[in-house]
Amino acid sequence: MCGIHFTLSPSTAQQGDLAPALKSRLQARGPDHFGQVQVHRCLQNADAGWSLRFTSTVLALRGHGDSGVTRQPLVDDATGSVLCWNGEAWRVGGARVGAGENDARVVFARLVASGSVEGALDVLRGVEGPFAFVYYDAVPGSVFFGRDRLGRRSLLLMERPGVDGGEALELCSVAGEAGDGWREVEADGIYAVGLGEGRLSLERHDWVVGEDTADFVSGIGRFNRALPGGSCALSAGSPSVGALREQLLESLRLRILNVPLPPASDADGKTRVAILFSGGLDCTVLARLAHEVLDADQGIDLLNVAFENPRVIAQLQKGTGILHDFYEACPDRITGRRSFAELRKVCPGRAFRFVAVNVPYTETQAHRQQVISLIHPHNTEMDLSITYALYFAARGQGFCTESPDADSPPIFYTSPARVLLSGLGADELFGGYSRHPSAFQQRGYAGLIDELLLDVGRLGKRNLGRDDRVMAHWGKEVRFPFLDERLVRWAIATPAWEKCDFENGEETSAVEPGKRILRLLALALGMEGVAKEKKRAIQFGSRTAKMESGRVKGTTVIS
Repeated sequence: MCGIHFTLSPSTAQQGDLAPALKSRLQARGPDHFGQVQVHRCLQNADAGWSLRFTSTVLALRGHGDSGVTRQPLVDDATGSVLCWNGEAWRVGGARVGAGENDARVVFARLVASGSVEGALDVLRGVEGPFAFVYYDAVPGSVFFGRDRLGRRSLLLMERPGVDGGEALELCSVAGEAGDGWREVEADGIYAVGLGEGRLSLERHDWVVGEDTADFVSGIGRFNRALPGGSCALSAGSPSVGALREQLLESLRLRILNVPLPPASDADGKTRVAILFSGGLDCTVLARLAHEVLDADQGIDLLNVAFENPRVIAQLQKGTGILHDFYEACPDRITGRRSFAELRKVCPGRAFRFVAVNVPYTETQAHRQQVISLIHPHNTEMDLSITYALYFAARGQGFCTESPDADSPPIFYTSPARVLLSGLGADELFGGYSRHPSAFQQRGYAGLIDELLLDVGRLGKRNLGRDDRVMAHWGKEVRFPFLDERLVRWAIATPAWEKCDFENGEETSAVEPGKRILRLLALALGMEGVAKEKKRAIQFGSRTAKMESGRVKGTTVIS
C-alpha cells in the first residue's frame, strides 16, 4: 500500500509544499518511505512548458531493495520517465511476479521498454491485481493514470485553473484540503494526458480492445447467460464446488504467502495476516482456507468490531433497567465468537486470535471528523456508518482471545498484521443479496442472470476507493481474494445454477439457495454452522447504523 500525490501545472506556476494534513495522511498510508520527484517539460518551440511533481509514500510489502524498501517514485535515468505505484501486480502479461521481485519495478521496467503509447497501454492492460498509478512517459510526453478494472485502490482527481490562468491537474490517494472539486477516478479504463500542446485534454482507453469486446463485464470476461435445459440441483458433489475451492486457494496463495514480517510483530514474530471477521460465511471460509495455505506456525488474527450504539442500548435497557454487555450483544460479535469456536475445532493447532474491537461511543465521536475527511468526496450517513466499522477494525486494537474456552481473561492487543483480508465480492458473484431470490421468483433464471450481470458489472463502481482510504490510514493493505481477476472470470463464466440454486429449497442440500456454492464448500470444509449463517450488512452487524436516531436515512448528507 502506498500514497500517491501528483500535480501537473504550467511551468510558470509556483509549486508549494504539500499541506501538513495531506502529507500526514499520505505518510499514514505509507510509513516506510517518503519521496518526491520534480520534472519540467518544455513545449516544442516555446519558452513555456509543464511542471510535474510526483510524491510517493511506501508501505513495503513486496520484493524489498537493499535498504529493505523499494523507494518511490521510480525514475528511469535513461529516459526520465517516472512511476508512482500503489497496489499489487500479481501477474504482468500473464507471467506471475516472483516472490523475490518488486512488482512496481517489474511494471516500470516493462513500461519503459514498451516504446510507445500503445505499448504502455498494453503493459497496463496486462496487469492483474489491485492498483492505482501515475506514470509519466517522458519520450512521447504523456501522463497515464488510473485504477484497476475493479477499482480496489483509491485515486482521486481534481481539475482546476492554474495560478496564471492555465490549466492544472491534481491526483491523490486521499483528498487534499477540504473543499469541492475532488472526484473518484473511474475504474473504466486507463486515462492519458498528452503534454505536447498548451492545453490539457483527458483521453480514456478501454481495458479491453479488439473485436467482440462489447459484452465484456468489468473488462474481465464474458458472462454466461445460458439457461438450464431442465431441472438442476447444486450439491456437494457438483464440480463447481471443488473448482471454487481451487480458485480461492490460488487467490489466497498470491495474497498471503511471502508477506514480510511486520515491524511491530508479536512475541513469536509469526502473525502477518488478519481477517476482517464478522463470523459470516465469506470471511470464515477465507480463514479456513488460509489455514491450508499458511505455514503451521503462522498466526491469523480475526478482527471483530462492535460499537456502543446509544440508541440500541436504550432499547436493550427499556423496561428492565439492566445494563447489558452491549458489545457482546452485537450481532456480529455473537456470530464471530460462534464461528471462531468452529474454526478452532476444525483447524487444531492454528494460532487463531479473536480480537474483540470494542468502540465506545465517545471514541467514535472523537474520530468522526477524521473518518469524514478520509471518505471525501463520499458524504452520506451510510458512507459514514459503513466506514466506521472498517476504520476501527483495520486499526486492529482490541481484547484478544486465543481459545473460546480459555480460563484466563482476554488481554489488550494490537494486531501487527499489515495485510488484511476481506470477503467482499462473494455476494455479487454467487447471488448473496435478497434481490437475487426476488429476481428468480419474478422471471426465473433469466431474471436471476440479469441481476447477477448487473451486480458484477457494477463491481468497478463499488465504493472500494472509499474503503481503501479509511483502512490504509492505519498503514494496512486490504486484499480481496474473491475479487481476483481469474476467480471473477471463472465465476462469471460458470452457469448461474452452478453457483446459486433458487430452483431447489434448503431441503435438497441442508443450506439455503443464496451463495449455495460457497455454503456447500463450507460444509465440505467441516463448518456446518458457518454454512448456515445468514447475510447481514456490516453497519447493522456491528451497530454503527443510526447511532442517535432511528429515523436517519442512509442517503442523508453528513452535516
